[in-house]
Amino acid sequence: MSQKVAVLGTGKIGEALLSGMIRAGWAPADLLVTARRPERAEELRARHGVTPVTNAEAAKTADTLILTVKPQDMGTLLDELAPHVPADRLIISGAAGIPTAFFEERLAPGTPVVRVMTNTPALVDEAMSVISAGTHATAGHLTHAEEIFGAVGKTLRVPESQQDACTALSGSGPAYFFYLVEAMTDAGILLGLPRDKAHELIVQSAIGAAVMLRDSGEHPVKLRENVTSPAGTTINAIRELENHGVRAALIAALEAARDRSRELASGNN
Repeated sequence: MSQKVAVLGTGKIGEALLSGMIRAGWAPADLLVTARRPERAEELRARHGVTPVTNAEAAKTADTLILTVKPQDMGTLLDELAPHVPADRLIISGAAGIPTAFFEERLAPGTPVVRVMTNTPALVDEAMSVISAGTHATAGHLTHAEEIFGAVGKTLRVPESQQDACTALSGSGPAYFFYLVEAMTDAGILLGLPRDKAHELIVQSAIGAAVMLRDSGEHPVKLRENVTSPAGTTINAIRELENHGVRAALIAALEAARDRSRELASGNN
């Protein structure tokens, strides 16, 4: 990989991305980083061999800028970058809820922008990253973004109009599973199991179920039915989940997450 890529505002996800890119073949010498604290920048240099720079230096030097700051800090960052970003730079935004138009309005006319929603499993190379093109982004720009984020998991292209829904499903998705595991662990303790044993049982069951979903090609309904014998334990549990409206609650929760993503896009912080 000969193009220079800069990660601006390098936190946990940004560092996971750097690490994945290096394993995928990017030379550390071609990777630039910025961080709010100088000691954080030096930590990244020591750990990965990348080059710490200022935001302005990154804008002038890198071919691709990956912006990973918090959504509420993005406007300030763009004000700092705008005087230094040529129109041929590729801008990749990882900020939830912010549309590509927000960047296009603040940067040089014609600047290509790609919007990416990834999630925390990037930390273990199992991310789901959803990629959308801005007005001036080409198929080549999308392919380049896929090469970068493919280093830490899977990628999926969608129209930008679907980004809020994807944020609700996969951006926030890991939190729903952690919440479910937390609740099931409490249930295991209530049923008389030690916490560590309940946790191990649930985590391995979750991993096994996820692999079956991924690899079997079966619909989740079919996989659930395979576990649900007549008048057995599972159907009694499913009945209680339905009686307590768990399915409806999940749908409402995802709608709430999507709506909040839209609020962020409109500037309602």
